[in-house]
Amino acid sequence: MKSLSRGVIVAGLLITLAGATAFANVKKSTITLSVDTKVNDTIVKKGMYQVVFDDQTGELSLFKGAKLVAKTAARVEKREMKARGTEVQTILEGMDQKLVGITFGGSYDNVRVGQASMQAGA
Repeated sequence: MKSLSRGVIVAGLLITLAGATAFANVKKSTITLSVDTKVNDTIVKKGMYQVVFDDQTGELSLFKGAKLVAKTAARVEKREMKARGTEVQTILEGMDQKLVGITFGGSYDNVRVGQASMQAGA
């Protein structure tokens, strides 16, 4: 009976831990790039893409259909006002447009590209 109850407790803990990772805050949106844009040393052709940010891993990914086109490290910065719509921020770097950030519609966060999250005590 003791081994059965220990097994049930261990199973419960595993399910709890698995459930906690399943509730990561993942944000998704469709964006349109009007010009070819550099994302983490990858040139992404102009067009429509699904952009996905996983705050648990700190990764921003761009998909064309089911195909992963580009992935980069990103971090979250707070903003004062809620974004009305999804915003794509780029800069001109040499002759290339470079993705520097995305703000998802309805969010109070800016996702900044190319800089991993800072952790205390690191």
